Amino acid sequence: MAINLEVPKKHRALIDQAHQVAMNMLRPISRKYDIAEHEYPKELDMLAAMIDGLSESGASEGAGATGVRRDSDESDKTVKNGSNLASVTSVAEMCWGDTGLLLSMPRQGLGNSAIASVANDEQLERFKGKWASMAITEPSFGSDSAAISTTAVLDGDEYVINGEKIFVTSGERSDCIVVWATLDKSLGRAAIKSFVVEKGTPGVKVERLEEKLGIRASDTAVITFTDARVSKENLLGSPEINVEQGFAGAMATFDNTRPLVAAMAVGCARASLDLTRDLLREAGVEVDYDKPALLQSAAAAKFLQLEADWEAGRLLTLQAAWMADNRKPNSLEASMAKAKAGRVGSDVTLSCVELCASVGYAEEELLEKWARDSKILDIFEGTQQIQQLIVARRLLGLSSAELK
Repeated sequence: MAINLEVPKKHRALIDQAHQVAMNMLRPISRKYDIAEHEYPKELDMLAAMIDGLSESGASEGAGATGVRRDSDESDKTVKNGSNLASVTSVAEMCWGDTGLLLSMPRQGLGNSAIASVANDEQLERFKGKWASMAITEPSFGSDSAAISTTAVLDGDEYVINGEKIFVTSGERSDCIVVWATLDKSLGRAAIKSFVVEKGTPGVKVERLEEKLGIRASDTAVITFTDARVSKENLLGSPEINVEQGFAGAMATFDNTRPLVAAMAVGCARASLDLTRDLLREAGVEVDYDKPALLQSAAAAKFLQLEADWEAGRLLTLQAAWMADNRKPNSLEASMAKAKAGRVGSDVTLSCVELCASVGYAEEELLEKWARDSKILDIFEGTQQIQQLIVARRLLGLSSAELK
């Protein structure tokens, strides 16, 4: 099956539209909500309504960050550039505008991606129009999702959830939370499931909002669950504990969401490169793509190296999304994309600050903000180190128990 990473004609209008939104709606309010941390960006309501309308009409497949559901028609052998590719390219364009504001978009949370990826048809209909955040990390662990200690105990037709979650993106603003909890701690990874918990459920409390280095427009919450009861119909995926399958069911969500986070890094880094190229030109440094780097100034040579690194991250991201569109297992590629793009995003944005010296460090331009925003993209949805560990396991054919 030949891979084609060119943006197909049917998606070009969507990409162009996302770029216009990023330039005309997000950039102008970027600094405002970076300074006004925790204040909800009301300007996003109109934008969210527009995306809902596009998705509802089918006019723009993958218009939002929820376009990650895999096609289950195994008989269809045609090569597709579908909703996953559309989603990562549109998300990259939006983060060219502002990453924190994209993360603040109503109904475009990582919980929405999880629901889109693994919910059954009845759940998809029931949770349609809801804004879903995702709660995985706990005070006792970071990227080791298998260490989850939040419990879900079946009591009649309901699960009773107890535990504490930290770093919940859109935790205060969302309508519901996709909570990862264990059915039986003694059974290890296989017993970890995800549940959709509606806000307003007794026992669910937003304890506080974090103050952060970057993505300040996005609220990041600590949420506690104290005997919170949810219907067993709100469990995503199978309720059975399959020790042979292990953690694969729950972790499959990340195969779809990690390329989206990689795309965020790609978009934020490209914003830095575009502005830096212009600022270098104003300073008399012209980047010449027809001459070897060693024959150019140090600044131009550094810029060429940054662009090459960025392109590698972009191509890996497109590949992971394309594989999902074409029903191919992409766990390895999703982690490679997240690892490369996350690291490149941080390297590129900070290097652009250095290249532009005092202009890069000052608040007169957004370069310093993009450097702050990009750091989280190398951390959440699995840190750089965790991604490298997953890649090593996949390449060497080792289990998580064999390679820690």
